[in-house]
Amino acid sequence: MIYHYVEVVREGPLTIVTINRPEAHNALNAEAHLELQSVFDDYQSDDSQWVAIITGAGSKAFCAGHDLKQQAAGGGMMTPPGGFAGLTSRFDLNKPVIAAVNGVAMGGGFEIVLACDIVVASANALFALPEPRVGIAALAGGMQRLPRIIGLQRAMGMLLTGRRVRAQEGFTLGFVTEVTDGDVLEAARRWASEILACSPMSIRATKEATHRGLTVSMQDGMEAEWDYPTMKALLASEDFVEGPKAFAEKRAPNWLGR
Repeated sequence: MIYHYVEVVREGPLTIVTINRPEAHNALNAEAHLELQSVFDDYQSDDSQWVAIITGAGSKAFCAGHDLKQQAAGGGMMTPPGGFAGLTSRFDLNKPVIAAVNGVAMGGGFEIVLACDIVVASANALFALPEPRVGIAALAGGMQRLPRIIGLQRAMGMLLTGRRVRAQEGFTLGFVTEVTDGDVLEAARRWASEILACSPMSIRATKEATHRGLTVSMQDGMEAEWDYPTMKALLASEDFVEGPKAFAEKRAPNWLGR
């Protein structure tokens, strides 16, 4: 598929997705949403792709969120089935996604970040959910994810004011994993390489069990995790045999993802 607003590069089992509307601070219009839906459909279904990174083109913005000019012109708030950017409502995606935040992440852009598993931010990155300031609301998961990640009172301090938070404060609050003064994409690649050193079967089982465990008691989560699809797949996989075998033979494992 030919994309106009997204660039996709595959480096072995790593998919790198770049939102490419720098002239609009990478805000998403309807076509960009559909393109990202397609990108993440492909990532989710392709067994050869194990980790994804999402970033923005240019040095100013990761994603400025919903294209308000499109809405003002009567274009509405088109959102694909996978949610904002084809990602924020993709609750069955058990492969990891890393956000490489290279600048402003506002509104839906911040909600993309909150939907990712690891967040690497440049020191100049800014985060906010300013929707109430323009008469809308953070409907792509911001009102649900942010309180779960940083706690209710701190989240409400952002949600009810739309205030901007710098990367270092985001790290202190807990929604940023790492702040870097260097190349944010290279830092994200480093995190990806650490994940890729692990069995993709283990990674998927870990992500599913962790997220599903957030909605139940600890006891229920520990009892139920044995029956999750990705956990059953892990326990029946070649990787489940390969890992201990490689350890015993003092060599690097050859993960097959099956």
